[in-house]
Amino acid sequence: MRARPLLAFAGVVGLVLGACASQPAPSRTSVPAPSRAPSARPSSSRPASSPAPSATPDSGVTSVRLQLQWLPQAQFAGYFAAVAQGYYAAENLAVEIIPGGPDVAPQTVGSQSDGPEFTVAWVPKVLQAREHGSDLVDIAQVFQRSGTLSLSWVKDKITDPCQFAGKTVGVWGLGNEFEVTAAATACGLTPNLTASGDQATRYRKVIQSDGVDPLIAKDVDVAQAMIYNEYARILETTDPTTHALYQPSDLNVINYNDYRTAMLQDAIFARQSWLAAGNDRAVAVRFVRASLKGWIYCRDNPQDCVQYSVAAAMGAGAGAAQGSPAPGASPVAGRSPAASGSPAVVDSPAPGSSPAAGAGTGHQAWMLNEINALIWPSPLGIGIVDPALWARTSAIAVGAGVLTAAPPPDAYDTSIATEALATLSDLDTTGVTFEKGDVTITAGGN
Repeated sequence: MRARPLLAFAGVVGLVLGACASQPAPSRTSVPAPSRAPSARPSSSRPASSPAPSATPDSGVTSVRLQLQWLPQAQFAGYFAAVAQGYYAAENLAVEIIPGGPDVAPQTVGSQSDGPEFTVAWVPKVLQAREHGSDLVDIAQVFQRSGTLSLSWVKDKITDPCQFAGKTVGVWGLGNEFEVTAAATACGLTPNLTASGDQATRYRKVIQSDGVDPLIAKDVDVAQAMIYNEYARILETTDPTTHALYQPSDLNVINYNDYRTAMLQDAIFARQSWLAAGNDRAVAVRFVRASLKGWIYCRDNPQDCVQYSVAAAMGAGAGAAQGSPAPGASPVAGRSPAASGSPAVVDSPAPGSSPAAGAGTGHQAWMLNEINALIWPSPLGIGIVDPALWARTSAIAVGAGVLTAAPPPDAYDTSIATEALATLSDLDTTGVTFEKGDVTITAGGN
């Protein structure tokens, strides 16, 4: 499957909504008017291989593309908010958002010379791609914490990665598995268990299917999950034995932040060759500024951003609206023609499932609540790479064999996010007083 553009927002020109090619288009989703603006800060020459962003004739609008790490969901709510709140439009940007999916490696798509200008991906797999010739650079580190978990049933008594020995451990491919395999490696375990293999030093690594079915069906002993997605998906599911929803007490949860193999995840990347050409760095500053404003808005107005995410996850409706997206309009433009470049395709699924799975308001509310907690607080300012966390990610990746050597210093660049934040001094860009909310699990995530 090729990457398909999700959003084609023409900034100050207009928003075109199209029908979803893969499923009947649902009715257009209405988003409530925003309750409040982002909070104020509390007291206290171009290479031929790198095409230029296109400018709409006579409008001054620059068109750019953003490749997502995964399918549209609240994991990307800040970008949806930047569209819906007109932040990209205010920067004279028309942003086309391209969804990822089970057969899309964003680090591969973003590395292509004619690929999207911006890519959201996890840091370790981009660093691995750089060892194979990619020139992607981390220009804004959005997530400050990892959301990766491994789940198992309480009765199986698997509470530590060292207990993976002799077990079938489900992970995702495309570089999303590195935290799990790094933890097992730290325990001296190797992922090549066979029927006659050493049960004490090996585990059976399988690329698990999407969603939560492998664990529920007991196809795996341990399943990889994200705290903001698959963990909730299990709790939203009815236990066929009790006829009630599964409970947290039914599960053993391994959180890789507790095992020192958690690595940096969602960041905004751009190709160094693109940034060095013409006025592209200035375009990157504008894009990052608008995107970070979107994330600040989602921290302060989560209910609005849940609705933006539901509309995006559903691949929203048909019709057309002229002018900048209104606060009450869906921020989703459906699927438009395939983006240039072919994404990497594998047979094995990665996190999540079909575009509509997990698209309910309840699930997206849970997801955004957890996502906000991965971003906030950002003590150095949202988008700024913490050198200590970067060094830890690098060391873990090298130790686990994900990387052959530590990445060079130019693998990340804080100057773009720093410049973007300098003009947001009236907003709270650190969220030091952020407190995670409470979200009630709903059956089916509805």
